[in-house]
Amino acid sequence: MTTVGTAGLYEAELEDPKDIHRAYAFCRRVAQERPEGLWAPRLIPGTSRRHLSAAAAFLRVAAPPADVAAEARRRTFLEDWRRQLAASDREPPRHPVLAAVVATLRELDLPREPFDDLLGAFLQDGRRTRYATYKELQGFLRRYAEPVGRIALMIRGCRDARRLELSDRLCSALQMTRWMRDVASDLQKDHVYFTGEDFLEAGYTEADLRMGVVNEGFRTLMKQQWKRARSLFEESQPLAEALGWPLSWDVKLAWLSGNAMLRSIQRLGFDTLHQRPARRRWDWPRLMTGAALWRRS
Repeated sequence: MTTVGTAGLYEAELEDPKDIHRAYAFCRRVAQERPEGLWAPRLIPGTSRRHLSAAAAFLRVAAPPADVAAEARRRTFLEDWRRQLAASDREPPRHPVLAAVVATLRELDLPREPFDDLLGAFLQDGRRTRYATYKELQGFLRRYAEPVGRIALMIRGCRDARRLELSDRLCSALQMTRWMRDVASDLQKDHVYFTGEDFLEAGYTEADLRMGVVNEGFRTLMKQQWKRARSLFEESQPLAEALGWPLSWDVKLAWLSGNAMLRSIQRLGFDTLHQRPARRRWDWPRLMTGAALWRRS
């Protein structure tokens, strides 16, 4: 399979915007390059796989590019996508991914808002790199992380408020765990997801962070985020039991993987500034076993 590069993702265009078969084929190609978590194609029925591939490709195109220099181009691209999504009832999009997403929205009668929220949050993340309070950060998570799970669940027929709320907690927990894992790499991109009030409470500063200072203040800062993520994981745990197969299996793996990352961060003494926690070779068999023997704590 030929990999679709960043340029190919942005420049793709349908000759006929009504050629939805070709649009979904492009999405499958993009989505299969990095199958992960709730978006993995395994065990998913054919119809849902087509719609899930469209949503996964949407996330892949909108994700920050590896080349930071391409960020300005991505921002312009996403602003145009947001306009096209809003106008899709009048004019069909020509980009295969957006065309497939719009077709999925119509076929499944899904709300447009989660996709628009994601585009807005991705654009915001390129402009705003600091948050004063945890409440502000939660507002960002509601648009940046929570729609990912909601889209995955709604595509597979789960639309009741309770399960969507549990999904929100799981997705927020996973995102906060990624931020803790990626403190150093995010800082290189001038992104800091510790809030101003948390810095103040911990007695630690952004200047300390930039100098790589790991002291009790830094650990206090990390532990605060760690406890928040852990609490969200605990609140989301009933989700797996509230879902049918195979979605319950993917949720269990996501939940167990996130908690395994929290344990890795704890083993490092919360110092992710100098060592990025990574999955070990034996972690995957343990996750699979844990999912098979799932039991709520």
